[in-house]
Amino acid sequence: MRIGDRVHGTVTGIQPYGAFVNLGNDVQGLIHISECHYGFVKDIHDYLSVGDEIDVVVLDIDEFTGKISLSLRCMEEPQVPLAPVPPQNEDHHKHYWTSRNVHEGFKPIQKRRQAWAQEALREFVAK
Repeated sequence: MRIGDRVHGTVTGIQPYGAFVNLGNDVQGLIHISECHYGFVKDIHDYLSVGDEIDVVVLDIDEFTGKISLSLRCMEEPQVPLAPVPPQNEDHHKHYWTSRNVHEGFKPIQKRRQAWAQEALREFVAK
């Protein structure tokens, strides 16, 4: 079994945070409630019941603990378009907090560096 594989299993238990799925050969995985269905899932019982036979996608296999994360959501078609939504206001402009037309780079730091070094030395000697 590898990440990204589609596997068949049976729901063996349900908790408020997700559902346990038996994948055969004493291998068990978990579908987190957020991977149960697209959108907000208030109660996982609305989508799964103990004994359901389902197809899921392997999201992750923890190499240290052997825990398997599964997704039922990956088997569904998205309910909302995944393309970016353009801004509705045509007059919307990106605001820059710096002047992007002034190309000073590190020049202001370079100009002040010598004075900062002298001030630091004076404070160091004074202590």
